[in-house]
Amino acid sequence: MEAKLAFPQDSPPLAILCAAKVAGVSLTIDPKLASGSAPTLHLGSGDFIHGVNTILRYIARVASVTSFYGQDTIQAAYVDQWLDYAPVILSGSEFEAACSFLDGYLASRTFLVSYGLSIADIVIWSNLAGTGQRWESLRRSKKYQNLVRWFNSVADYSDTLDEVVSAYVGKRGIGKSPAPSLKEKLPDSKQTISTPEVDLPGAKVGEVCVRFAPEPSGYLHIGHAKAGLLNKYFAERYKGRLIVRFDDTNPSKESNEFVENVLKDVETLGIKYDIVTYTSDYFPLLMEMAENLIKQGKAYVDDTPKEQMRTERMDGVESKCRNNTVEDNLSLWKEMINGTERGMQCCVRGKLDMQDPNKSLRDPVYYRCNTDPHHRVGSQYKVYPTYDFACPFVDALEGVTHALRSSEYHDRNAQYYRILQEMGLRRVEIYEFSRLNMVYTVLSKRKLLWFVQNKKVEDWTDPRFPTVQGIVRRGLKVEALVQFILEQGASKNLNLMEWDKLWTINKKIIDPVCGRHTAVLKDQRVLLTLTNGPEEPFIRVLPRHKKYEGAGKKATTFTNKIWLERADASVISIGEEVTLMDWGNAIVKEIKTENGIITELLGELHLEGSVKMTKLKLTWLPDIEDLVSLSLVEFDYLIKKKKLEEDENFLDNLNPCTRQEFLALGDANMRNLKQGEIIQLERKGYYRCDAPFIRSSKPIVLFAIPDGRQKSGTN
Repeated sequence: MEAKLAFPQDSPPLAILCAAKVAGVSLTIDPKLASGSAPTLHLGSGDFIHGVNTILRYIARVASVTSFYGQDTIQAAYVDQWLDYAPVILSGSEFEAACSFLDGYLASRTFLVSYGLSIADIVIWSNLAGTGQRWESLRRSKKYQNLVRWFNSVADYSDTLDEVVSAYVGKRGIGKSPAPSLKEKLPDSKQTISTPEVDLPGAKVGEVCVRFAPEPSGYLHIGHAKAGLLNKYFAERYKGRLIVRFDDTNPSKESNEFVENVLKDVETLGIKYDIVTYTSDYFPLLMEMAENLIKQGKAYVDDTPKEQMRTERMDGVESKCRNNTVEDNLSLWKEMINGTERGMQCCVRGKLDMQDPNKSLRDPVYYRCNTDPHHRVGSQYKVYPTYDFACPFVDALEGVTHALRSSEYHDRNAQYYRILQEMGLRRVEIYEFSRLNMVYTVLSKRKLLWFVQNKKVEDWTDPRFPTVQGIVRRGLKVEALVQFILEQGASKNLNLMEWDKLWTINKKIIDPVCGRHTAVLKDQRVLLTLTNGPEEPFIRVLPRHKKYEGAGKKATTFTNKIWLERADASVISIGEEVTLMDWGNAIVKEIKTENGIITELLGELHLEGSVKMTKLKLTWLPDIEDLVSLSLVEFDYLIKKKKLEEDENFLDNLNPCTRQEFLALGDANMRNLKQGEIIQLERKGYYRCDAPFIRSSKPIVLFAIPDGRQKSGTN
């Protein structure tokens, strides 16, 4: 099989590269992904596989080596455990402990799993080799003799392993891939990512556990990205654990599609987690806790109509059901569990304090009925806990030490602590940060869902959406998003952020490396005939980026008839000397018009002329059949008001025109553009290829990327 492995140049996935060599999987290497991105394996079929362990498991299954993934399901499970364990070796302070553990484990074993070489051996081997000089120093010592014996035997198994290591590992380890040649050296980057220098209250290194808890009721958006990246930051800073937990307590809004795409977005953001859990894993325990609180008189079942209950809570009026007997409450609770008509009229409320000035403490709802099937557990349950009830309970059970919550939950923090107290569970510290708000943008998933359901956008990945997938599809590099969010740190100040700042960071990342191409608008082009131009077309090979040879080459055709933009042609005077970019000067001798509109120019080349003396520097395309059709798409904000007030309806502020399409012609080299590739169209701006060339009758679709200076719509 043939496959292409894409990965960031600064972090080559050594385990995959080594495993592929041993497995006999032929790889084409493409080290051009953005820093922090997970590796992707592109198969010849057009499919792709994303993530280190996912790719490793695929390689193990297609390997030519016998039993590379174990001989049965039990051994395959052992292999999976080793794949999950491997990153510990690279985790700094854990390195020596990992070596000691491995040395003891291998005291009576030749291989890690069973009696033959498996991908587990290759992965652990490559993670050791990936530490560079650190492992080599131990290897020369006599400290871990069993581990060194095993390491040498694996190296002897395939002499290609040392070749891979020498190609991708520097003295300091895998984090330093070999420097590119001078000709292909990446432009110097002076950007630094500013991280929030803040402390978690009571945090101890090695003991911190945080959780990122999205609800699977939509795709992650830029606001969720801030929460996820801050959790990642604190987990790494304190060498702690990070749990990704799906708060799946509302079956009416949730789906497996959202779960899968949230995990995809988490990986895109480079958030490394220890485990994925679901609140639904704890449904039996949550129901047991609710029943215990009822028995203790700390909760009651209420059948007050919803609107009346809301009014009573606002006014501090106790419900008529507040003093029901425990027996009556348990009877109604059973009706709720069974989803009967009587039970559907009820909910479980905590008996806290109806007179508290903080209204969140006025007997909040703990449980409510819902007969919609759940995306994980089907129709097993008819009752579901509220977020406010489930969140503190699961936080305490999972060992969370610090719960990061945006400041919009501030008034409910007292409720969170009080519920933990009522349950008799340990305290979890809440750490607040400000919610990320963007101009001209709605971040409510309910409102975003309205745009999807009413076909105002393509789907959740629409480039006008503030979802992670939407803004990446628009042309935003993940490292720009990370830098933008971490520059704000864990500030508690409520700020309305400008999109232009984010796009400016993005431009600094893409401009030094993206290839340059040329395009002219189809209905706005004018033919320039060069009377002394080449009688026969000829081709020159030019760099796609004059300052970065890593962008590759392009073939440019020179002819005696070329296309200019009408906007350029309209400002040229007869007799004026202009510069044709990548060619030289020409003098315009005649301008033809029809009904006041320029239809054609006649001129002659003057290549000995000085390009410094001309006022106009013009892009152009040769008049040849090989030009490709382009669809240049520009986007605007979905809403037309910079900031919506709380009492304003977003439907009253919809932008009537959010997408514009312009047909153009592009140079023939654009046939080779790949989906997702970012380019610059000379004198037009930056674009991301959303649909590459398939056939001449179907245009290449390019999405315009804001550069932070022009009007930029992104939600």
